[in-house]
Amino acid sequence: MENESIKELIKQGLTALKAGSKVAAAATDEIQNDVQNTQLKDALTQGNETSKQWVSRIDRALQEAGGGDEQQNPILEAHYEVSKRIRQQAPDGVSRDLGIIASGQLALHYWIASFGTLRTYAAQAGLSQTEQALQTSLEEAKQADEQHTQIAKQIMGAN
Repeated sequence: MENESIKELIKQGLTALKAGSKVAAAATDEIQNDVQNTQLKDALTQGNETSKQWVSRIDRALQEAGGGDEQQNPILEAHYEVSKRIRQQAPDGVSRDLGIIASGQLALHYWIASFGTLRTYAAQAGLSQTEQALQTSLEEAKQADEQHTQIAKQIMGAN
């Protein structure tokens, strides 16, 4: 496959991630109001700060790849709507927190898959700064996923 074709895929992926980061920021702000568990609240605050770094990296990666057009991210928008329903229908604070974790981990797996795929494409296209930025973001997303797993285990063990 030609480098220009791969770069186009990278640009499309990065612009989708940029749009998704806007959805994620709005969702996290709203979700924090529903959280009962203090560790989860702290993890969400930390995640929000990390996602700001992701946005900076995505912007730099877009510059290296040649820019991209604005777009929406219907995947994360739909996920956000499902997350709202899960929180609204939770019978108590513990199940709502566990639902928030489950929804958060689904979103994190989207980011993990996206960062990993685009990192591989960037390596092929010779976009070394983008490759490194996406690798860093991938590692952070995996760490956040593990953190959410540990918090869920603690919540379930406490009841």
